[in-house]
Amino acid sequence: MNDESAPDSHCLGPMSDVQHPHGHGGSAWAGLWSQIKHALTPHSHDSNELVDSTLRASRAGMRALWISFAVLMATALAQLVLVSFTDSVALLGDTLHNFADALTAVPLAIAFVLGRRAASRRFTYGLGRGEDLAGLVILLVMSASAVLAAWTAIDRLLHPQDISHVGWVAAAGLVGFAGNEVVARYRTTVGRRIGSAALVADGLHARTDGFTSLGVLLAAGGAWLGWWWVDPLAGILITAAILSVLVGAAKEVFARMLDAVDPCLVEQAETALRVTPGVLRVDSLRMRWVGHDLQAETDLVVDSALSVIEAHSIAADAEHHLLHVLPRLGRATVHIDPAVTSGEDPHAQLSHHR
Repeated sequence: MNDESAPDSHCLGPMSDVQHPHGHGGSAWAGLWSQIKHALTPHSHDSNELVDSTLRASRAGMRALWISFAVLMATALAQLVLVSFTDSVALLGDTLHNFADALTAVPLAIAFVLGRRAASRRFTYGLGRGEDLAGLVILLVMSASAVLAAWTAIDRLLHPQDISHVGWVAAAGLVGFAGNEVVARYRTTVGRRIGSAALVADGLHARTDGFTSLGVLLAAGGAWLGWWWVDPLAGILITAAILSVLVGAAKEVFARMLDAVDPCLVEQAETALRVTPGVLRVDSLRMRWVGHDLQAETDLVVDSALSVIEAHSIAADAEHHLLHVLPRLGRATVHIDPAVTSGEDPHAQLSHHR
């Protein structure tokens, strides 16, 4: 979390309905209006609306998985037909790679299905973290792809081989690149929209497969010119490309597993809490991702003279403001602390609080 008290302007989102001043003491009219608004605004402490949001995100993720799975399978099958009469080892490797990449939809689909399950006495936060495990599986597949590409390149250096039907091999490379690029754009777009790091990582994986297919095109060009060494050189370049994207995907997946969030989201949440009427200070704010939903916990300081009902109303308003500025927020836990009064020792109060 940023230690500066004022959030950066570039982090602030639309907050038109929460940009109003509040005094440290709070007026009677403001307190009355807050209680009326709390009574009239529908808000439930159960998770029905949150489950609906999670289900919508899960359905969008599943739709992205199956559509991209169909595109990759069609791409791999088209390449398989061309492999049957071109005898291209590079094309065969790319085809098998595309088949394997299509199957990465399976762990993600399992994770999305598990994420729909309601929380239980054993898994009190639900099974949304299954997406993190799916992200690890995808990283392993990407690592295996890099190893396979490197091994193929070394083997081709040691055992040169001519490629027949160069034009069809080049066409297969273009088909592989187009199919993987479509899948990459679709998965990363949906993954970022629903907050799924695993789906984004799988989209980046598909992009590396597009690079692999371009390597096949480069190898076909080298064969047409009679340069046998272009094929293994393309394999080495493919390995480097896969490793580069693997590093970026690993950073995103491991950051999510370590509860990392975008600092701008923290700034937006702090601002929304500070401008809530009745909030004197934001003592702490913690946020993390569970599946593709954000969860937040915050400690707010309010006037110690407020009643329990008034303090609860302020907590509900703070939660509503958080839901407004954080569309992917699934749950917020708001804890209220009384402020230090003039007759108390502030140092004793602070040490008692934490």
